[in-house]
Amino acid sequence: MAATQLARSNRDWRQRDVRVLVAALIVAVATVATIALYASHLERTLVTSASAFLAGDRQLERENGQPVPQAWRDEAERQGLATARMVEFSTMVFGGGNFQLVSVKAVSDSYPLRGQVEFQADTDAPRQMLSHGPGPGDVWLNPRLLRLLGLEIGGTVEVGNRDLKVTGLLIREPDAGFSMSALAPRIMMHADDVPATGVIQPGSRVEYVNLFAGADDALERFHAWLEPKLGPSDEWKSIQDGQALSDSLTKARRFLLLGGSLAVLLASVAVAVASRQYAMGQRDTVALLKTLGVPGRRISRLYRVRLLVWGMTGTLLGILLALPVFWGLASLTAGMLDRKMDYSVDVLSLWPALVTALVALFAFAYPPIQRLRRVPAMRVLRSQPGEAGRGVWMDVVIAVIAVFGLLWLYAGELWMVLALLGGLAALLGILALAGWLLVLGLRRVVGSGNAWRLALVGLYRHRRASLSQIAVFAMTLMLAATLILVRSSLLDDWQAQLPADAPNHFLINIGPEAVDEVRDFLGKHDLSTDELYPMVRGRLTEINGKPVREAVSKDREVRALNRELNLTWMQDLPSDNQIVKGNWFQPGQTEGLSIESELAQRLGVTLGDRLTFTIGSQTITEPVTSIRTVQWDSMKPNFYMVFPPGGALDGLPATWITSFYLGSSRKGILNDFTRRFPTISVLEIDHIIDRIREIVQQVTQAIEAILAMILAAAIVVMAAVVSATLQDRQREGALLRTLGGRQRLLVNSTMLEFALLGLFAGILGVLAGEVAVWALQYRMFEGAFHWHWRVVLLLPLVSAAVLAVFGRWQLNPVLRVSPMLLLRRLE
Repeated sequence: MAATQLARSNRDWRQRDVRVLVAALIVAVATVATIALYASHLERTLVTSASAFLAGDRQLERENGQPVPQAWRDEAERQGLATARMVEFSTMVFGGGNFQLVSVKAVSDSYPLRGQVEFQADTDAPRQMLSHGPGPGDVWLNPRLLRLLGLEIGGTVEVGNRDLKVTGLLIREPDAGFSMSALAPRIMMHADDVPATGVIQPGSRVEYVNLFAGADDALERFHAWLEPKLGPSDEWKSIQDGQALSDSLTKARRFLLLGGSLAVLLASVAVAVASRQYAMGQRDTVALLKTLGVPGRRISRLYRVRLLVWGMTGTLLGILLALPVFWGLASLTAGMLDRKMDYSVDVLSLWPALVTALVALFAFAYPPIQRLRRVPAMRVLRSQPGEAGRGVWMDVVIAVIAVFGLLWLYAGELWMVLALLGGLAALLGILALAGWLLVLGLRRVVGSGNAWRLALVGLYRHRRASLSQIAVFAMTLMLAATLILVRSSLLDDWQAQLPADAPNHFLINIGPEAVDEVRDFLGKHDLSTDELYPMVRGRLTEINGKPVREAVSKDREVRALNRELNLTWMQDLPSDNQIVKGNWFQPGQTEGLSIESELAQRLGVTLGDRLTFTIGSQTITEPVTSIRTVQWDSMKPNFYMVFPPGGALDGLPATWITSFYLGSSRKGILNDFTRRFPTISVLEIDHIIDRIREIVQQVTQAIEAILAMILAAAIVVMAAVVSATLQDRQREGALLRTLGGRQRLLVNSTMLEFALLGLFAGILGVLAGEVAVWALQYRMFEGAFHWHWRVVLLLPLVSAAVLAVFGRWQLNPVLRVSPMLLLRRLE
């Protein structure tokens, strides 16, 4: 029995259809597995790198004036997490004979868990990157505060009842810049010194923060344990809560998901082509088995076992091929970014490849075989297995469900799935119309000694096969075109949001009396600046007359409800904002407000809703007259709420804010600025911009690597499709040679026939790709769509050239072997 099975397996592996099927599985699994591993690795790298902006992987903030319970930290450490403590509050300090309001950050010994503190031992000393904060009894001051107090390094600062020695300058904290609400100069001290200051009393405005770092699964387990214990004033934060970085990470994730989804689709097409050809080639075998009396149930079991063995073989070989390719890509990325290579493999990221291979295999190969075993043997032997009508439609339904399920399972982004499948649906609809026109147009063409006429006759004679090939070629080219357009359009648009002179400094807390002087100073030093925007701090308290906590569903987590918002007024809509509902303020309009679209969605707010804000002791209520999108990662001043000039904010005390670009070689201008405007806060965000640019660079490299793999896989799919008709075309070529056809005529007509197929498929594929990119750009990446004429014109020509080469490759046996020998071999 074992010998029989072994002999049967050997016979199977000698069949060309089986080898093509397994090869398609290997290519499909290798492509999806490599992209999944690389995307998981890159996303893990990005999140870990960006976590430095929290000084840890997660933050737990508590604003009720009570420290985070020690039991919570003990539980986190028991679950394998590293922890650190911070206490943040504002107070007056005394030093050098001067008083100054400061923002204090008191940290424990283990701070920071991620990232490093930028430190300077003296004003003339080089900057250092440290993995710790000040020790007990020491304090680090912001350089501007050192000048404001008139102190020198080694001096003493009084914080409440505690004297602390100034041992260095605090240049930058890893978690600074995440919020622009800390307007006072910063000092950093040790957390153990806080009780001795006596500053924190019952009722004091103080924020206790705990930092956590560790593996993702440990963080999730601890959060699940912690969540039932959190109160209204407790907030669990991740890197995704920082708006600019969050938007960049979200876009990075979507780009990677898009590349992986295209790979899943391409893998499905590859397996579908190969498995369908294999299923059709098994008609004679099924007929023979039925003639010999083998029951249909046993035939089904036989093919299920075969498909399972081939699926496992292709999957295993595909993964073995994917691992070195993934390590090569990851090493290349690490080398370009000058980082240590992490050779760990996320095993869970391999499941898309496994599911794609097995689902696609059984969804495309098994249904026609399952139908064949129900057909009478004589009908099968006469090549009438019932491949039309209801059975084919059932195959199509199963295939569509399988592809939709795979994409939905992999991406989890409904609009991405709908965009890709919508592009395919539009493509198939156009193909149906084009096929009908092709039949009408070619029906009147008759053959002759002309290569063009012979090529057109060949298209008509093989019209069903030609339309099938065009469909597969066009779908393959659509997937490749979509990724090419993403690389050339969406990523370029994203990069354009952060030009070389993107604002990297913010000026905050500009008093009304200093607005003109600040504008003059910036103009005098030729600093490119955005507008100066007024800013009023207010809290959203009611929606349509109902308290906001009652109006917003408890299932929605809206951070904007836990803090004061920055409100502003302006006449002109900023260039990086876009109205999606309603209308912007008209000249002279004083009523209404504009709200950011994502916040409106989370709050359940729409046009006409009335929002109430509490500003100090005053209350204002205005209707929503427009909803707009905001590009938070443009690094310009942006606001959730905007009012018209002369509106509800008119007369309320405000400070102004602006941003500008300052090169590293001109940092000395900041010293002149702080001496002239000691009460204005300067926020340096160079590190945030550098990190976002790094994210864009990494995603660009990832998309380029994915594009190269998908193009390679696309060529393999096209070769598999061409080889599916290899025997028929070789038989026709041999007959033409037998009838006296010249070799040059045969070569030219075949290459022209395939070039026309490639040209037609390329045009349809690139147009469908434009449709998919339009949907993705409009719904997911919030960009303006424009045609990509260079790709539209170039891709069909490339497709025609590639398929012409494949057509020439098919002719090799016809040209090298005697026609009689070839015909005998093909029979």
